[in-house]
Amino acid sequence: IVTAGLLMQLLRGSDILKFDFKKPDERGIFQTATKLVTYVVIVAESIVYAAAVYGPGISEPYVLGVMIGQLMAASIIIMFLDELIQKGWGLGSGISLFIMAGVAQQILWSLFSPLPAGDGGTIGIIPYIGQSIMEGDMSNVLFRSNQLPSIFGLCLTAGILLILVFTQGMKIEIPIVSTKYRGFSAVYPIKLMYVSNIPVILASALTANAVFIFQMLWANMNPRNNNVFMNILAQFDPTSPSTPIGGIIYYITPPRGLDVAMLDPGRAVGYVLFMIGIVVVFGRLWVELGGLSPKSAAQNLLDADVQIPGFRRSNKPVEALLNKYIPSVTIIGSMILGLLAGVSDVLGVFGSGIGILLMVDILINYYTQLVREQVEVVMPRLGALLGRK
Repeated sequence: IVTAGLLMQLLRGSDILKFDFKKPDERGIFQTATKLVTYVVIVAESIVYAAAVYGPGISEPYVLGVMIGQLMAASIIIMFLDELIQKGWGLGSGISLFIMAGVAQQILWSLFSPLPAGDGGTIGIIPYIGQSIMEGDMSNVLFRSNQLPSIFGLCLTAGILLILVFTQGMKIEIPIVSTKYRGFSAVYPIKLMYVSNIPVILASALTANAVFIFQMLWANMNPRNNNVFMNILAQFDPTSPSTPIGGIIYYITPPRGLDVAMLDPGRAVGYVLFMIGIVVVFGRLWVELGGLSPKSAAQNLLDADVQIPGFRRSNKPVEALLNKYIPSVTIIGSMILGLLAGVSDVLGVFGSGIGILLMVDILINYYTQLVREQVEVVMPRLGALLGRK
């Protein structure tokens, strides 16, 4: 669903598909086309995923068919729930809500899960601390092996959350005035995180699809890791086919956990640099193709009947002003996002680095939307919880 939506937005932003969203009929055509592309992606990915991941171990063809049907049905249900929210039966986007809930579930599981782990303790760090206190042995609370939640991971997660919230509030405000309503003035904010979470989503999709494709190629062409050319691209552990052990794919997947990273620091550094580079590339691409470039932003301001004091009401002067800020914040913001995502994945934050970035951005968008809807008037208690009086 996310893949289809991003694909259609990129096609529209690059003017390959031309739609005027000011016209309701063209907006409706775009939404219908997006839905059709979503169905195509659901069918294609369900078939390929089931055949590649589960197909080799299934002897009965009908079992594979049932699994494909389950994947397709689950994806279609999620799509319908997303449409339900977008049609007014909720706030925001259903996909964003599902992503946020999934990451929050992982964090809560890492904090409070009472199930036993491989080191003799519980999975959740809070029960594990209590268990360690009762046993009188606190030696393993700070760091735990096998990617298990630890005090270090908890502190790192809290630190990343604080950094993200702080950077989300950093912005440049350009004063604007209305040309239609005399006396109306406001500001046009250019956030440090101008590109939002889209480059991170694209980077995540790229790496996930790369791993998926290389796994298929490896399983069919190099299962014994004896093909020199394929070994340059990818090598996987024959006893654990999902674990990369060499090739390019080895360096674009994170060594999750401090103990794993210490065994191969080069891989950890390489992954962080890869994340910074790929997020910057996707950030620049999204600004140009997603309608966020200085030229597009200037045109949007003019279309909204506003102007910047001291500048003529034409596209070129406004574009020149925005061009001083937007390219810089695009690169700096993308570098920060890539660095945080890479370091978080390597050091093992709760919920994964990319998941934390997405969750914080989604929560801030929900907060902004609730404030815009004047929630303190409609629901005073919720408004008080959000700090609105």
